[in-house]
Amino acid sequence: MSKAAAPSKLRRRNAWYGYLFISPMMLGFLIFLAAPIVYAFGLSFTDYSLLHPSSFIGGDNYVRLVSGDKQFWHTLGNTLYFSAGLIPLNLGLALALALLLNQKLPGTGVFRTVIFTPVVTSIVVWAIVWKYVFATDAGLLNQILAALGIEGPAWLYDTALVMPVVIVVSVLKKVGMNMVIFLAALQDVPKMYYEAATIDGASRWRQFRSITLPMITPSLFLTLIITLIGSLKVFSQIAVMTDGGPGTSTYVLVYYIYQLAYKVFDFGYASAVAFVLFFLVLLLTVVQWNLRTRWVHHEQ
Repeated sequence: MSKAAAPSKLRRRNAWYGYLFISPMMLGFLIFLAAPIVYAFGLSFTDYSLLHPSSFIGGDNYVRLVSGDKQFWHTLGNTLYFSAGLIPLNLGLALALALLLNQKLPGTGVFRTVIFTPVVTSIVVWAIVWKYVFATDAGLLNQILAALGIEGPAWLYDTALVMPVVIVVSVLKKVGMNMVIFLAALQDVPKMYYEAATIDGASRWRQFRSITLPMITPSLFLTLIITLIGSLKVFSQIAVMTDGGPGTSTYVLVYYIYQLAYKVFDFGYASAVAFVLFFLVLLLTVVQWNLRTRWVHHEQ
């Protein structure tokens, strides 16, 4: 055997070992993720239902969705409303908490734990607790208001209040994760920048605007993507706290898909709505990715 053939054989053997090690992950991905996605995409072109024989109908589900389903557009509007309320509130509060906890103050470790604990708490348990907090008659919040001589509203039965309530509950549930990311980014900013700015007479606001914010933009971009995708997939809070009500005022896309598939058994149309959501998430993510070079520093 020549000397050149030996390394080639070794590389092939190492490649086979590599494929062997990743095969369980690849098989799991193909069987439990890729195959169901392809199958669901095929279902979106049928009128598949458990209540009657199914057949191929082409793009009729998508035509119905765009032109004939007012509930879809109402649900899409609710979803975007939820995202528009949650994202700035979540990121703003997370950054404020990170700035506060980045200070060398006593008890910061305890506060970090308290703020992060909801992240690892079951979303269903979290939603149930807050459902009782916002209950109309025996709810903790309305009892506090009654003690102050104020009549509390029906938080979860008022179409003007219910979505903001769900947004606040969702922010409190997830803000700890973004806070930790921001806190890590803040601690990675070189201290010499602040020292130089202080010598030059820069105020704290000027230091935050010119040093802190630009230096943490990669983390801000990451949290923006994660929070956006999570907000478009909201389901558990809606299902537990409001069940889509009152009426359909808190119907969001994932909850609408659930209703179509498991209440009406219209799996074909539900698959079409699911793929519209998929392409919406993909579109918004791609737009943000392409715009990142305009405001995210450290990008080539």
